[in-house]
Amino acid sequence: MTAPSEAEGPPARAASLRDAGPAEAAAVLAHLELTIRQKLDGLLQGNYLGLVPGPGSEAGESREYHPGDDVRRMDWAVTARTTIPHIRETIADRELETWAVVDLSPSLDFGTARCEKRDLAVAAVAAMAHLTGKGGNRFGALITTGEKVHRFPAQSGRVHTTALLRKLASMPRSPRGNRGDLAAALEALRRPPRRRGFAVVISDFLGDLDWERPMRALAVRHDVLAIEVLDPVELGLPSVGLLTLVDPESGKLLEVQTGKKELREKYEAAASEQRAEIAAALRRAGAGHLQLRTDRDWLVDMVRFVAARRRGASGGALR
Repeated sequence: MTAPSEAEGPPARAASLRDAGPAEAAAVLAHLELTIRQKLDGLLQGNYLGLVPGPGSEAGESREYHPGDDVRRMDWAVTARTTIPHIRETIADRELETWAVVDLSPSLDFGTARCEKRDLAVAAVAAMAHLTGKGGNRFGALITTGEKVHRFPAQSGRVHTTALLRKLASMPRSPRGNRGDLAAALEALRRPPRRRGFAVVISDFLGDLDWERPMRALAVRHDVLAIEVLDPVELGLPSVGLLTLVDPESGKLLEVQTGKKELREKYEAAASEQRAEIAAALRRAGAGHLQLRTDRDWLVDMVRFVAARRRGASGGALR
């Protein structure tokens, strides 16, 4: 398939981490972190709940009920004792545990614009680690490659995050024919049960939708955000004449005459239907949905998404 074009910016620079030495890798990660800080700092000042919706999970003191309060928080014991309606306030957890579930299937080793989808996934993990990694919060990752699921325990601190990102970015490409088992990675995160936290699932979500059920189960206890990475060629074929396509997961070759308008329209319709099915499955699973594209400024898209969550769009999460 056509090779991805070179471009400046964090995703493109992150690609060089796979072949970089320790010093060069540290410089690239520092540049990526600086870029993320310049764009994202200030959005979540004071409380990470701007990104992770919800009032908290620990019980606090009771107070009298006021119109507009959530009736699900009624304190019936105090109400019966005082004959005045009371509700039980909750205390927001001050330590957040965030897990990134990253799909590094061969289909992510592809890109025709500013970077590969794989590099965009690395950049998204870096941004989420920055957004949620303050105040002693912990960050961990599960990475599925098709051969195995790699687990990096959740820990706090910049040193841990930098080491995790370096391992993620330098992880070898998966051999063709192996699709990452996203469903198994989600199950590995769900069991054993852990206290309420935040899960970020990063994938192109191609292939079967067998991940929907474990994601729905994960969303029962945790806040889940699905980050879908896309390349423009996956949405529509350019008119460039005869084009040889390679399936990165099976290695099959297919020659397509992109000059035919009917074929391009049919491709776009099928791609649109596929993405609609993915979006519907994510909604059914109760996950927030953010799309990042290799031909767009991914940080701008992320800033808009986080700002919308802070404003309480769709009850605190974009669906």
